[in-house]
Amino acid sequence: MKLTLRFAMITLMCVPAFAQWTNVRPSAIPRTPDGKPNLAAPAPRLPDGKPDLSGVWNPPAGYLRDLARDLKEPVPFQSWAKAVYDERAAGLRWKEDPDANCLPQGLPKVLLAPAPWRIVQTRDIVFFIHEAFNLWWQAFLDDRVLLPLDDINPLWHGYSTAKWDGDTLVVDSRGFNGRVWLDQLGKPSTEALHVTMRLHRKDFGHMDIGITIDDPKAYTRPWGTTVEVNLAPNIELMEAICGENEKDTRKR
Repeated sequence: MKLTLRFAMITLMCVPAFAQWTNVRPSAIPRTPDGKPNLAAPAPRLPDGKPDLSGVWNPPAGYLRDLARDLKEPVPFQSWAKAVYDERAAGLRWKEDPDANCLPQGLPKVLLAPAPWRIVQTRDIVFFIHEAFNLWWQAFLDDRVLLPLDDINPLWHGYSTAKWDGDTLVVDSRGFNGRVWLDQLGKPSTEALHVTMRLHRKDFGHMDIGITIDDPKAYTRPWGTTVEVNLAPNIELMEAICGENEKDTRKR
């Protein structure tokens, strides 16, 4: 099964929350006079006044394949990274893609996979739970500080801390394993990767995520983009086990 087809099937598996349950408690969703969810209503807030980012969100199309699709200038590759990228983008190294091997997608790629994901927000931790590959990661809001990179075990999703900048949640992620492809075209990363994401819920149904890539071993300067994700008020996450129907690596 080709990777794009697999993601298409994951997307089609997304079903309304009521399809699996009975006796579901009505959710506190603002509605228009005709009873439809009012996605343009003001963004909800928690008792402490901070924006409530909780909910199931759907990413936009196209950025999974090319994170730089909206850039006005070329991606600032270092020479070795450009050579690797050119081979991957030409399809010469697709078997190395973590997705094709049912390995974690890493950040920010997992946020852009065509499957919904949920934010669970608490005072000290924000959890990101993904239908794609049944992945999850967390960002700590309790002022902890990451140890030097040489002293930690590198991860696919790194280690994330967060803080509020007004109504925007700023998530800093470091400590990656150097195996993350930033998108399906194969923009590379190294263990020096630092991903900054700025989450701003504009209204009830729409949230901007500003993504900045800073990897001085792969790129000559930081670069990034902004994507809009949309609330999916009647969707629940489904189980999506990559290896259950994986056929890519069997063709080797």
